[in-house]
Amino acid sequence: MHMTQISLSSKNYADALVKLGKDNVISYDAIFKNLEIAQQIFASSQDLVEVLNNPAISNETKYSIIDEVFKDQIDIKIIDFIKILIDKKRFKEFNEIIEAYKVELDKINNIQRVEVTSAISLSDETKQRITEKLHTKLQKNIVPTWEVNNDIIGGLVIKIDDDVIDSSLKNKLESLSKNLSL
Repeated sequence: MHMTQISLSSKNYADALVKLGKDNVISYDAIFKNLEIAQQIFASSQDLVEVLNNPAISNETKYSIIDEVFKDQIDIKIIDFIKILIDKKRFKEFNEIIEAYKVELDKINNIQRVEVTSAISLSDETKQRITEKLHTKLQKNIVPTWEVNNDIIGGLVIKIDDDVIDSSLKNKLESLSKNLSL
């Protein structure tokens, strides 16, 4: 769940997709599933991506390729959306727009993604307790990613967006070391 910087234009395009969902043109989940299908198709065909990014190829040709590749695969609204990206020369931002849309979808569904790093593998019961405490504290549905890093020696490091709660033994020892060396 490593957060990447999302450009303002990608956020704006993601907001346009959210508006489609809000206006009940197509459901939020259907938008996301369609975007994922398109993303998988683009990921499996570098040639297709190169053609769509090639300024020497006319938009009309690109549109007919999009129609051919995606007919019977994804909703017409998402096909039109991809054509708009091509028209506005924003197709290169497609994956970033999907990331921005995921962020908006999480807000709509009151979901908070967190990274929890521990020195040892945690039991399911411990993971459940941590998830419940975070849910109570943040008043959001928690979607955790669990990582093990024995460098932290003990304790936990919890990353919520840009905030880090570091209760690791390594951090406490480093703090103690700094205080003693003053």
